[in-house]
Amino acid sequence: MLAIAGSFAGVAIALLVSAYFWLAAVSIALTAIDLDTHRLPNSIVLPGYAVAAIGLYVPALLMGDVERVATSLAGAGILFAVYFLLWFVKPGGMGLGDVKLAGVLGAFLGFSGWAELAVGGFGAFLLGGIVSVGLLVTNRATRKSGIPFGPWMIAGCWLGLVVGTPIASAYLSVFGIGT
Repeated sequence: MLAIAGSFAGVAIALLVSAYFWLAAVSIALTAIDLDTHRLPNSIVLPGYAVAAIGLYVPALLMGDVERVATSLAGAGILFAVYFLLWFVKPGGMGLGDVKLAGVLGAFLGFSGWAELAVGGFGAFLLGGIVSVGLLVTNRATRKSGIPFGPWMIAGCWLGLVVGTPIASAYLSVFGIGT
């Protein structure tokens, strides 16, 4: 994580822990809501941008870690742009709630690193795809069924945060690329 030193260490740690606790709580709430209503409420998603700014960026800046802020902003922008493009190209295939949530999750993933961002971003599509195929095969859904994607975005995010680096390293080693 951050090399915490100096008089701001306690504040930085408290802000970081609070941000990740917020993400955990919101992950549970948004998963339940999206599965039930196929909606991701703005009142829960949009504060995530402020949580990232205060809970992630302030501690990083207090510790002089500007690069971590930059990768987090890049992660938020990349995932937001990808999801926005998917929403724009295929209206109805994905909701704007997914687009907004992508930016928040991208901020947390990017804050952790590029490997976490890649695994978390792709993990959402992999997990959602596996479950969707399972639903199709078992005739519990059709190709026209609306399947909420927020839970898979959240699961992918946590996959990236928890095991993103080892998964990315294992994947790259298959191609002889590694560090």
